[in-house]
Amino acid sequence: MATDPKIIAIANQKGGVGKTTTTINLGAALAERKKRVLLIDLDPQGNASTGLGIDHDQRDATTYDLLSGDVTLAGAIQQTTIDRLSIIPANTDLSSADLELIDNAKRSFLLRDVLRGNPTDPLDFDYILIDCPPSLNILTVNAMVAAHSIIVPLQSEFFALEGLSQLILTVRDVRQTANPDLRIEGIALTMYDSRNNLSLQVEDDARENMGDMVFKTVIPRNVRLSEAPSFAIPVLTYDSASKGSAAYRALANELIEKTNKMRAA
Repeated sequence: MATDPKIIAIANQKGGVGKTTTTINLGAALAERKKRVLLIDLDPQGNASTGLGIDHDQRDATTYDLLSGDVTLAGAIQQTTIDRLSIIPANTDLSSADLELIDNAKRSFLLRDVLRGNPTDPLDFDYILIDCPPSLNILTVNAMVAAHSIIVPLQSEFFALEGLSQLILTVRDVRQTANPDLRIEGIALTMYDSRNNLSLQVEDDARENMGDMVFKTVIPRNVRLSEAPSFAIPVLTYDSASKGSAAYRALANELIEKTNKMRAA
């Protein structure tokens, strides 16, 4: 019997914290572990699509078309160059979604209806990762309403924890109004430099305040991780032996372990 895919939103309203990097490379690491992964690019900038080699002229069907009802889920999915990793790409059309959906009574449920609206027709994926835009807008809310859980990339820099409280309040609101089972899967510390006292302090503060919610794995600052997007491939393909690749493999292993425990409970 097919198991429903685990749907995870990668979200943080702050920009530049490693959301897209985490979505691409966690997806690639899960695929490397023989998991079937669908990445949904929900950011109008479309960086996850670009980072996986989907050129703008290849984005005939996008997440905007999916939310608008102009294309089916199957019709929007594209295979990437990575085995077992597929994507629904995005483009700048998504930037008008807030205004266009304002009068739609079901505007917060559009993605959920697409991904979870037909329980008799299970999707052929183990994980669905949603790359959210850097704001708490209608697109991010759609992702939260559709998701089972959220991974929060948290930059290892000053003020990092301040923005987290707003995100947690939004999660609480979504739980109360639309998705009572939504939970935070984990907080992933990104751009971590163990030689930097500030990184160590942010880690200490995060673990003290959030406890087991913080993943054991930390994602380091890594040149290869920064270079990979310019070649439109994940770091695991660009430099499989790099510290960035090792970190995302470790994060994928943690996620798989957590998923297996939850399903066994």
